[in-house]
Amino acid sequence: MAKVKTSKKDTFIDMTAMSDVTVLLLTFFMLTANFIPLEPVQVVTPASVIETKVPDYNFVTILVDPQGHVFLNLDRPADKREALEKMGKLYNVEFSEQEKANFAEPTTFAGVPMKAMKQYLQLDISERKEFIRQFEGIPADSTNNQLATWLKTARAVNRDLTISVKADESTPYPLVRNVTSTLQDIKENRFSLVTQLRGMPDGL
Repeated sequence: MAKVKTSKKDTFIDMTAMSDVTVLLLTFFMLTANFIPLEPVQVVTPASVIETKVPDYNFVTILVDPQGHVFLNLDRPADKREALEKMGKLYNVEFSEQEKANFAEPTTFAGVPMKAMKQYLQLDISERKEFIRQFEGIPADSTNNQLATWLKTARAVNRDLTISVKADESTPYPLVRNVTSTLQDIKENRFSLVTQLRGMPDGL
């Protein structure tokens, strides 16, 4: 008996709907993702098992590098702009509108003495990182504690700010303690120490 050959048909799958969903998901993640600012120094935080998440908004970050140099950044551009204006009045430094706009950028950290801030903000982004290395961060010693002034100014601008201290794991404790002592001196006793999450030890 002769075999009946069945005709082969191409299988067509309409991927239009799946492509639309992919584009929508990609757009959603792009719009809701938090921008991580480029930091002026590389900091490797110590590990811990604490899972408390740092707030995504209304925060000020104090960055401490291995040499104890201190940098500061606020997350909201409007807060950064207003804080700079207030700091300028306190230290008799007048900033132009362009300099204020440059400081409001997410990648711009306060990391130089106020006497050098105007020159710092006049530079291009690519030049600021090299310029900032000429200084030892924000002065935080007992005779010229500009870190305390920055923090009090930031708090005056935004009462709801959450303070986070991000120090390198190799930063000597006395240098970190100098920053936390400054916070305590200005009655800022609630702050977070930023760490990276590690697994729980076996047997716990």
